[in-house]
Amino acid sequence: MSRMLALLNATLVCPVAGVSQGGVLIENDRIVATGLIDVPANNETIDCGGATLAPAIVDLGVFAIDLPAFHAGGIVRVGLMPDQSPVLDDPGIVQRAALIGRPGLWIHPIAAATRGLAGTDLAEMAINRDAGARAVGTGARWIADSGVMRKVLAYAGDLGLAVITHAEDGGVTAGAVATAGETATRMGLPSAPAIAEALAIARDLMLTEETGATLHIRQVTTAAGFELIRAAKRHGVRVTCGITPAHLLLSDIAMTDFRTFAHLSPPLRSESDRQAAVAAMADGTIDVLCSGHDPRGPEEKRLPFADSASGMAGAETLLALGLGLVRDETISLQRLFTLLAANPAKVLGVDAGSLSVGAPADLLLLAPDAPWQIAGDRLYAKAGNTPFDGLPVQGKVLRLFKGGTALPVPA
Repeated sequence: MSRMLALLNATLVCPVAGVSQGGVLIENDRIVATGLIDVPANNETIDCGGATLAPAIVDLGVFAIDLPAFHAGGIVRVGLMPDQSPVLDDPGIVQRAALIGRPGLWIHPIAAATRGLAGTDLAEMAINRDAGARAVGTGARWIADSGVMRKVLAYAGDLGLAVITHAEDGGVTAGAVATAGETATRMGLPSAPAIAEALAIARDLMLTEETGATLHIRQVTTAAGFELIRAAKRHGVRVTCGITPAHLLLSDIAMTDFRTFAHLSPPLRSESDRQAAVAAMADGTIDVLCSGHDPRGPEEKRLPFADSASGMAGAETLLALGLGLVRDETISLQRLFTLLAANPAKVLGVDAGSLSVGAPADLLLLAPDAPWQIAGDRLYAKAGNTPFDGLPVQGKVLRLFKGGTALPVPA
């Protein structure tokens, strides 16, 4: 027998259809009707009380599986980075990674583009795709050999897979933990110029255009990088890019107290680059808003800044910080869920990210104005290292559904 569920009396936010009032009717794991719907007799119903109903978040590029944190943040699908132990470069490892999240999470592995992420020998992309990989990536590294990178793009393009890259020229950034500038100089930190990003992007864009491949740059954080992306899109290059809330809301000034929670990769940039990122968000240059979820415990963060590990716990704060962009009128609510759900799903080639009829019933019910304060020691993540510790925000997840099945949401 089919299972029916109706979510009624909601503000619907769909990246495709926009904002409207009404409900969603679910049959088994799919949406079968939206808007002002006729509810079949004896159908299970949930009164949403006017709360906002939107597609659940597809978080593109997480480094750790952190189920309670994902559920608290409204995330039911993740693109898992290949930087795991062992690296996602073997079909057995890829297949296992795709299965470990069940039943509470869809995991879409991003397979390593090269064996061991070493940047030299190509991994078995076709076999890894058949094992469940939804894209291939360079991980948190840059492939220095342009010949290898061209082969990666060409091979992945033939297989219909996007290539997800890290945009920093490793020859420029070797040993650096900060962006060159006044802050890094005052702190005495090893630093690299921001142009390292543009150098990497320029090469990869040229190779993408030449091969006809599909490229997603996981994080673009500099004014020069955004200009290159804009130009490439105008020329028809198949490129998209993402960013985290940290690089939109914080500059390198956040590092001035040597607080290692602000040690990120890419590092925080200058205020002018941060403002360029906000402008790129507003004008549509940026396609994906992601958490960069990479929780690090005290053994990796309670160290001198230059010796600490980069990374932050971002899954639980992604939605609330994104809603802040809506309140600041940088983007619309519809655009926010395009960035959080529809576009990441498109990069991964998965059918998700909208409230359209026939779409998977991966749904998020939220109170967009509900206030709370980010507190690292109260996060559900494996570690609470957030550069936003103490920040008051708005937006709480009320209910979460994966394939029409309700998931537990931490209080």
